[in-house]
Amino acid sequence: MSRKEFDASRMRRMKRVAARHGLTILTSEKLKVLGQPGGHALRDDKSFAIIYGDSPKPFSASLDDIEAYIEKLEAGEE
Repeated sequence: MSRKEFDASRMRRMKRVAARHGLTILTSEKLKVLGQPGGHALRDDKSFAIIYGDSPKPFSASLDDIEAYIEKLEAGEE
């Protein structure tokens, strides 16, 4: 398994791409502490509004969901 397949490496790459679009990736650490799977959400840096990952419940997006959303943003800009 290459280094770029690790979740931490993927997260760093996605955070850089999200920042170019004015977005921040949020992670729910509290859910992990409680023994439930932690999730992610995307927040707009200007309005501080959650734009993805808050439906049906807060921090409901997986790392794969966030990656797919960011890839769609990248494809739309090119």
